[in-house]
Amino acid sequence: MTTLTEAPPPLSPTAPEKKPPRKRGRLVPYWLLLPGILWLLIFFALPMIYQASTSVQTGSLEEGYKVTWHVATYWDALSEYWPQYLRSILYAGSATILCLILGYPLAYLIAFRAGRWRNLIMILVIAPFFTSFLIRTLAWKTILADGGPVVGALNTLHVLDVTSWLGWTSGDRVLATPLAVVCGLTYNFLPFMILPLYTSLERIDTRLHEAAGDLYAKPVTTFRKVTFPLSMPGVVSGTLLTFIPAAGDYVNADLLGSTDTRMVGNVIQSQFLRILDYPTAAALSFILMAAILVMVTVYIRRSGTEDLV
Repeated sequence: MTTLTEAPPPLSPTAPEKKPPRKRGRLVPYWLLLPGILWLLIFFALPMIYQASTSVQTGSLEEGYKVTWHVATYWDALSEYWPQYLRSILYAGSATILCLILGYPLAYLIAFRAGRWRNLIMILVIAPFFTSFLIRTLAWKTILADGGPVVGALNTLHVLDVTSWLGWTSGDRVLATPLAVVCGLTYNFLPFMILPLYTSLERIDTRLHEAAGDLYAKPVTTFRKVTFPLSMPGVVSGTLLTFIPAAGDYVNADLLGSTDTRMVGNVIQSQFLRILDYPTAAALSFILMAAILVMVTVYIRRSGTEDLV
């Protein structure tokens, strides 16, 4: 009895071995991030560390300053200038609310109703950026001048009677009052509210509005249930971009206000450049930064959105 042996199957061609990716390719993203990281370290982290050390120093400009860990500077600065902090938050919050009230309808118009006029309206929105921040603020001194058309119209409508009762104006005068400072802040930071709102509204699919209409939703209901919730990332971004710089601003309060409308930015500027009390100025800056950081953190968590434009 004989056994037949099968021939072995032909050998399949061996696949070429995959070379492991080169380590140099893995480092490319980190090399791309390096310029930005260096920029943040040199122009943000190092100045912050320097100011932190300055806030706990003692001495004078003639004798020199030394780090003595004098943390009482923070308490002294807060106890002396707390009215300016409250005033800054009040003015910045009022300007932010006004920017939202004025900016949302305009952003909605640009996103859904502007048509061929969209580009022109966008240019008009960013047109203030073509001039200096200082020039824009000085222009409001002419707009709100005593005896001018704006003050005359407000007097005719008896608006100044109400604002005087609230303490925002003084009689028939608007300049050197809180109302003038808030008007300047609103005008200067309004584009920072409109642009994120427009970007967020433009992303909304218009078919959602049509679907809401098919379900017999009224325009008000469609806005409340569809448009506004979907535009919340733009609302959050716009309010942050408006409130944060407005809270630390000092130009509007300096040019449009008076000694009674000074904000904490005016105090910091005076401590740094006039009084030359660097530890107090640095402590004031860190207190303002900490207060804004806490408020922003709470606001973002309560807003219910993590997607920012």
